[in-house]
Amino acid sequence: MGPVASQTNDPAPLAGIEQHSIDWVPLSERHGKPSDVGAIWFVGSLNLTGLATGVVTLSLGGSLVWTVVATVLGSLFGTFFMAFHSAQGPQLGLPQLVQSRPQFGYLGAALTVWVFALVNYVAFNTSDALLSGQAVNLLTGMPNTVGYLLAAGVATVVALFGYEWIHRINGWLTWPFVVITAAVTAAALFGGGLPDGVWEPGPFEPAPFMLVFVFVAGFQLGWAPYVSDYSRYLGPDVPVRSTFWWTYLPSAVSGIWVFVLGAVVSAAAPEGTDPVTALKLAADRLFDGFGTVAVVVLLIGLLSIMAINQYGGSLTMISILDSFRPVKPTRTLRIATVGIMLAAVGTVSTLVGIDRFNWFFAHVVVVLTYLFIPWTAINLVDFFFVRRGQYVVKEIFNPHGIYGRWGWRGNLAYAIGLACMAPFMVITGLFVGPAARFLGGVDCSLLVGLPVAGGLYWAFARSLDLATERRLVREEGLLDRLH
Repeated sequence: MGPVASQTNDPAPLAGIEQHSIDWVPLSERHGKPSDVGAIWFVGSLNLTGLATGVVTLSLGGSLVWTVVATVLGSLFGTFFMAFHSAQGPQLGLPQLVQSRPQFGYLGAALTVWVFALVNYVAFNTSDALLSGQAVNLLTGMPNTVGYLLAAGVATVVALFGYEWIHRINGWLTWPFVVITAAVTAAALFGGGLPDGVWEPGPFEPAPFMLVFVFVAGFQLGWAPYVSDYSRYLGPDVPVRSTFWWTYLPSAVSGIWVFVLGAVVSAAAPEGTDPVTALKLAADRLFDGFGTVAVVVLLIGLLSIMAINQYGGSLTMISILDSFRPVKPTRTLRIATVGIMLAAVGTVSTLVGIDRFNWFFAHVVVVLTYLFIPWTAINLVDFFFVRRGQYVVKEIFNPHGIYGRWGWRGNLAYAIGLACMAPFMVITGLFVGPAARFLGGVDCSLLVGLPVAGGLYWAFARSLDLATERRLVREEGLLDRLH
């Protein structure tokens, strides 16, 4: 029937290595408290990629002041949806994307959202690879490719150990990261180097303002396809609001902090400076050598996120494979898929190169935002308003079950939502939709895609036989209520 039960059919478990992958986490193995997820999502942005996000925002054409305002609003907006996805973890005990099968179908989910999710992991880890390689090069003089392989090797080990060690490491990193990031912030704001008049807001320009808003909101939404992977071991008695707030506040606060810091660091650096060098220049203004410390610390944070992306990419590949041929969620399979992630990211990062980082990262985040907006609306509407957290777990892993192979409701709502967004999209240098052009280059696609996709799915879902499904939920006895 698929990977519902806790058995992995592996030899005796290796100490500390997670046994589960895409299978349901039994109640006997649930543990932890909502605050445990706070460390992951606070540290999640305090790294070189988070800083680079702020560097890119300032390159989108707005003044520093308006870039900061758009960054704050975009982070608060995007994190709102991401945090509600996190709240699904304790209720379902399943990885985030597997739960898309009830909306998109057993095979439909694999050919739509899961493929996009895999691209998401590869793209974000490519950005991480470029920055880690540059950081190691700056610190040691090693070639960027060697630097990436060393960094990826560490991240791979953490990803193989899985859930428990990812939580543990981020818990250890939290307070040291707060201290170092605070010191870098002081150096960037008060150490000199910022041009005169940088804090004058200047005229409000809606086009670059919305570009920053969409970019930052999209970065935060980029966590959505795997955010509940890190809350799925919590007990089902954990209230939705607890998981929501322990995700929302840490992620929004740290995101705003490091994104704004990146913009300030960029404003003080020579034009065209890569994010790692800009960080080192800013931190060295506090005292000589502190730039090296700052790069090392944020590189360590980057290794943590690389591990999360490799772990999530592994689960996604297993999910896609399981959609075509049911698989047993063994450690061996997880090791193989983590290895594939390692090779894929290394290849793509070599082709892109650090010189094209800003262009690559800016376009990847925006395009992936467009692809995930309809999905996030459909998934959240289904969980909170249609099925209200009640799913038949064994049917999620049944290719011929009640959720079908092709969920026409989810796929149709997704396609229409994406089509309605297209006229409002702005992909700098590549595409400006006719509606966005009419609005002077203002990107309103998020504000269109969310209500259209979510509203259509809610309307289509009115024909579902929820009474029968809820009876099956009660008979199964795994997910029978939503807190």
